[in-house]
Amino acid sequence: MLVTMSGQELSKFCFGTMQFGHGSNYGQSGSVYTECRQSKINHFDTAHTYTGGLSETWLGEFLKGEREQIFVSSKVGYTGGSAPENLSAQLSESRKRLKQDTIDLLYLHRFDPDTPLEKTLTWFSEQLEKKTIRYCGVSNFAAWQITKAELIAQNLGLKISAAQPMYSLVKRQAEVEIFPACQDLNIECFSYSPLGAGLLTGKYQEKTQNGRLANDARYAKRYDNLEMHKTATALNELSKQYRVDPATLAVAWIAKSKYQPVPIVSARNTEQLTPVLNALNFDMSDELFDDINNIAPRPAPATDRLEEQV
Repeated sequence: MLVTMSGQELSKFCFGTMQFGHGSNYGQSGSVYTECRQSKINHFDTAHTYTGGLSETWLGEFLKGEREQIFVSSKVGYTGGSAPENLSAQLSESRKRLKQDTIDLLYLHRFDPDTPLEKTLTWFSEQLEKKTIRYCGVSNFAAWQITKAELIAQNLGLKISAAQPMYSLVKRQAEVEIFPACQDLNIECFSYSPLGAGLLTGKYQEKTQNGRLANDARYAKRYDNLEMHKTATALNELSKQYRVDPATLAVAWIAKSKYQPVPIVSARNTEQLTPVLNALNFDMSDELFDDINNIAPRPAPATDRLEEQV
């Protein structure tokens, strides 16, 4: 089990700071951080590549005075590959931005087919020994890549403690192999994009021109799927029926999942944050969970034997 430096368990939700410095100015980001802390969130996620370093820099400023009560995760290797030289340079820069000697959890941001995992994980092992990090994780890895990493890690006396896949009502692929593999290997999952880049908030039902789907070609392409938009519409209708914000339902549905991933939530401002934080204490009934579960197409099982899907 991952814990803070002071030994506290991690909060039910993690807050992702990718919007600090991009869509969220310094004042808004600080208010969001304060609101999260008031709601007992103690896990904050960032990355070397986020917003040109502002995400890490601002987070480092916000957590002053309570570092041992906060669990900070960051990521390296999204750019430049996962060779030790590149990872060392990025980790050094991240630690300076965060003003921290030790980062609690460091992820390899994505799989690098050009660098042997043995080489990369040996570097992670060395960082643990140097106490520049406390835990090792992987992000955006397929299940076979996670399994391979864990087997190599075991030979090095290392443990892959966490995985960070994408997961939401409209992105359910992690259910097929990633979540089961992590459960079997005792790897904790912290899943990002629980609102599908805002698709599941209901705002795109009103043809808004604000938000990542409207302004970022990468996200527009990622969610350019009719079934996803049908799911978002159905969730919006269900939210009206139950008189609960669709963002609350989308996040609470993940939290109630049998796979028990920790949602990495995010928001540009406190107005966006409120319905997300409401999911922390939302008591979702089994009936409502099933209603939400059934509005989104489930991915085929790994064997593709659809008749055996349960």
